Amino acid sequence: MNSRSIYKRLYALTSGIVLTLVFQAASAQQSVKPLSLNEAISLSLQNSKQLKASQARIEEANANVKTANERQLPDVSISGSYLRLTQPNLDLKLGKGGSNPGGGSGMEAPKVDQAAYGMANVSIPVFAGMMIQSGKEAARYLAQAAKLDADKDRDDVIENTIGAYSNLYKATQAVKLMEENLRQSTQRVKDFSNLEKNGLLARNDLLKAELQQSNYELSLMDAQNSLKVANLNMNIMLGLPDNTTLQLDTTVFKVDDKTDGRGVAEFEQLAYQNRKDAASLGAKEKAAFANIKGVKGEYYPSLAVTGGYVAAYIPNVVTITNAVMGGVGLKYNLSSLWKTGSKVASAKAQLAQLQANEASLTDAIHLDVVRSYENYLLSRKKMDTYIKAIEQSEENYRITKNKHDNNLATTTDLLDADVANLQAHLNYTFARADALVAYNKLLQASGILDNNK
Repeated sequence: MNSRSIYKRLYALTSGIVLTLVFQAASAQQSVKPLSLNEAISLSLQNSKQLKASQARIEEANANVKTANERQLPDVSISGSYLRLTQPNLDLKLGKGGSNPGGGSGMEAPKVDQAAYGMANVSIPVFAGMMIQSGKEAARYLAQAAKLDADKDRDDVIENTIGAYSNLYKATQAVKLMEENLRQSTQRVKDFSNLEKNGLLARNDLLKAELQQSNYELSLMDAQNSLKVANLNMNIMLGLPDNTTLQLDTTVFKVDDKTDGRGVAEFEQLAYQNRKDAASLGAKEKAAFANIKGVKGEYYPSLAVTGGYVAAYIPNVVTITNAVMGGVGLKYNLSSLWKTGSKVASAKAQLAQLQANEASLTDAIHLDVVRSYENYLLSRKKMDTYIKAIEQSEENYRITKNKHDNNLATTTDLLDADVANLQAHLNYTFARADALVAYNKLLQASGILDNNK
C-alpha cells in the first residue's frame, strides 16, 4: 500500500468524522426549543388525542340531531317491476256478449306473457304521539351535553399541561442544583485531600466528604433521568419529536406576593355556575325527560297524510295511467298497550340514575373546591416558610463552615449543613411550581380555568 492511498483513506475518514460532528451539532441546535406556558397549552390542545375523540363525539351527536329532525320530513318511495309470465289460464267472468251454454265467457282469453307496473308513494307524518318532537328535543340536549363534555376535557388537558410543565421545571431545577452542589462537593474533596496529605485533616473526614460526593453523583443521575422522562412526556403531549430539548419560561414561576382574595364560598358558587360536568349532567337529565315523553308516545296512534301514483301495463289486458291516490292513514299498534310500560319504566330508571349522579356530583364539587382552595393556601404558606428556611440554612452553613475552618465543628456537621442547605433550595423550587399548579387546580375546580388562559 503506497503513501498516497493511505493519505486518501485518512482524509476520507477525517472528513467523515468532521461531517458527522457537524451534523450532530446542527441537529442538537435544531432540537432545542424555547417553550412558554401558553404555547405549551396551545400545542397540547392542538395535538390532544382526547380532544380529537371528544370532537368525534360532538359530530356524532350533531348527526343524531339531524337524524331526529329528518324524521318529520315526508317519506317518499318509488318502486317498479317488470315481469315475464308463463302462459296463465285466464277465465274472464266479465266480457262483452252473453254466456255460452258451457258456462264460458264467450271470449277468447288474451295471451299474457309479461307485465309491468310502477308506484310512487308519499307519506307526511302529522301526529306520532309526540315521539318525533321528543326525539328532536332529546337529541338537542345530548348534543349540548357532548359539547360540554368536550369543554371539560379541554380543561383537563390544560390542567395536565400545566402539571407537566411544572414537573419539567422542577426536574430542570433539580439537575441544576445537584450539578452546583456536586461541583462544590468535588472542590471540597480536593481541598480535604490536600489537607489530609499535609496531615491537617483526618482520613475519616476525607472519606466522609468523598461519600457525600458519591451520593451527590447518584442524586444527579436520578435527577437527570427524571428530567429526560419529564421532557419526553412533554414532547409526547405537545406532539414534538422525542429528541426536542425544551427550554422553559421560568418567569411564570416567579413568586407573586398577591394572592387571590376570593373566599372558598365564592369559588364554590362559581363552580356550580361554570362547571362543565355539572352542566353536561343537567343537559343529559333534560334529554332523559324528553325520552320518557317519546316512549309514552307509543301509547298513541300515528296519523299521516298519504298520496301516491300507480301505473301498470299488461299487454292485451289492461293499461293504467294517471292513477293518483290521496288520503289520510291512521295506524295504531295494539301491542303497545302491554309492551310500552316496560320501556317507560326503563326510561324513568335512567332519569333516576342521572338525578342520583347529579346529587353525587354536587357533593364532589363541594369537596373538590374546598380541597383545592386549602391546597392553594397551603402552597402559599409553604413558600413563605421555605424562604425563611433558605435564609436559615444558608446562615447555618456559613457559620458551620467558619467553625469547621477553625476546628470548632466536625466534618459531619459541615456536611449535614450542606445537605440541609441543598434540601431547602430544592423545597423552595418545588414549592414555586406546586403553587402554580395548586392555583390552576383551584380555577379548574371552580370551572373558570379556561377563562383565565
